[in-house]
Amino acid sequence: MVKAIAAAGPNRIVLLDSAEHNLFQIRQQMESAFGHVPCQPILGSVDAVPLLDDILARFQPAIIYHAAAFKHVPLLESNPIAAVRNNTMGTYTLAEAALRHKTPRLILISTDKAVNPHSVMGVSKRLAELIVVALSSAACRMNAIRLGNVIGSTGSVVPIFLRQIAERRPVTVTHPEATRWFMSLSETVAAILASGAAEVEGRILVPELGAPTRIAHLARFLIGEAAEVPIVFTGCRPGDKLTEELVYKAETNEGSIPGPLHVIRTCRLQPPRLEAIIERLGDSVASRDVPGLIRVLGSVVPEYVPSALLS
Repeated sequence: MVKAIAAAGPNRIVLLDSAEHNLFQIRQQMESAFGHVPCQPILGSVDAVPLLDDILARFQPAIIYHAAAFKHVPLLESNPIAAVRNNTMGTYTLAEAALRHKTPRLILISTDKAVNPHSVMGVSKRLAELIVVALSSAACRMNAIRLGNVIGSTGSVVPIFLRQIAERRPVTVTHPEATRWFMSLSETVAAILASGAAEVEGRILVPELGAPTRIAHLARFLIGEAAEVPIVFTGCRPGDKLTEELVYKAETNEGSIPGPLHVIRTCRLQPPRLEAIIERLGDSVASRDVPGLIRVLGSVVPEYVPSALLS
């Protein structure tokens, strides 16, 4: 994303990241390939209000691409407090800061796992979607883009499979019928950039993803000639679904825009209700009340089906 934005010749790129090594790597790549583009690396978290206020006041960005999310489903099932604090509360903190500083656009990077979620990761991202939709306005246009699985992204299934194959270890797949939508890195970047140019607000944007792919078929394709490498089906983990979905039944497709992206109208919470929800979530996070947290999540997203680990 950073390379694609830099190639467009912006006046400045501000990078906010809580991972020091990742930030260092991106900064090095920028110095090497795009030294002419001013780049400001900032080490910090999306939930730090004074830091966000300082960044937005100093740099006055034209657009915020919000990708600060924890994303590993099994790990987050064991760490629901961290998932909600970062993915949901962090989104609210950032969106409120964008409103205060009149940032023209904010794009939330979301996931198909936010639709009818079975995981804390998915429901935390659904709440993030509802936050940007609720707080969007003509003055500060906020939209969310729902992506499928991005091939080659950090921690994604393809690098894991390739490492297992290279080490001649069994390739682990949860279930023979499990399917996912897959996107290449270039497709993903193009879709996100198109969402940033969209002349809509308060919407969910969904790229054209085609048909989902069976994960087992993908594993067999990657194994290829390495016939001695077996596939082992491990069973669905807490929070896993056999198949993902792209839209809720109650959502409305309003047509397409360049990308191509489908423009989806979803339910829109009124700001007073959103504030009450955030306050209840904050209380549960602060007291580390996991059962209370799950109850709040379920009351806002009734489609959420908690895993056996949390139910």
